[in-house]
Amino acid sequence: MKDEPNYLRLTVELTVEVLDMEALQAAALAEIRHPDADLTEEERTEQAELVSSDPSGASALQWLIEPDHVLQLVDHISDIEPREAVLGVEPSEGPSEEEDDEEHDHDHA
Repeated sequence: MKDEPNYLRLTVELTVEVLDMEALQAAALAEIRHPDADLTEEERTEQAELVSSDPSGASALQWLIEPDHVLQLVDHISDIEPREAVLGVEPSEGPSEEEDDEEHDHDHA
């Protein structure tokens, strides 16, 4: 066994369709205004304006994704330890043709 750490980067790409922009933004604004949100009043105002002025909904969605949910992808694997997680949400043109052709099921054989 070598002494050097061995790192693997897991990349997941998920395209979602926004079905109700107003509801998405309202849910994000509720999170921003929640008393448990670790934000100053200035930060709350800034984030609320960012969510409200983003026509793509990306800013709203980013507020609603729980980091713990992402880490559940690997929680059941005892031989690894998550070291860094970076999440980005950006506008998309929609599913790629490649995604349309793929089977979304995978086997654990």
